[in-house]
Amino acid sequence: QVQLVESGGGLVQAGGSLRLSCAASGRTFSSYFMGWFRQAPGKEREFVGGIGGIIWSGTLTRYADSVKGRFTISRDNAKKMVYLQMNSVKPEDTAVYYCAAATSWSSAPGDYNYWGQGIQVTVSS
Repeated sequence: QVQLVESGGGLVQAGGSLRLSCAASGRTFSSYFMGWFRQAPGKEREFVGGIGGIIWSGTLTRYADSVKGRFTISRDNAKKMVYLQMNSVKPEDTAVYYCAAATSWSSAPGDYNYWGQGIQVTVSS
C-alpha cells in the first residue's frame, strides 16, 4: 500500500511560482507512475502531468497542454518524493491538486491506485 501526502500549496500571485511536494510511503514507490491531478470548483478532475517509475529511470514525463512549458514534474526516489514545480501561474490554475500513484502509464484518474488528500492552490490576479 502507498500513502501520499501533498504539501506546499497556498496563495500565489499570477505570474509567480509555487512548488508542490508529495511525500510517499511504501517500499515500491520507485516503480509507480506518479501523476498530478487538479480539480477546480464545478469541473472534472483533470490530469496535470506525470512522471514514470524506475523502469524509465524516473525521467519520462507527460503534461497536459494547458501546463506545458510552465509546470515541471520531478521525483526523488531515494527520498520518496515527487514534485510539481509551477511557474508563471495563472488564475485558471486555481484548484485542489492531488498526487496519485498508478501501476501503469496513464492520464486517466480511474487507472490510479492511490491518492493523496489534495491541497489547495489559489492564484490571485
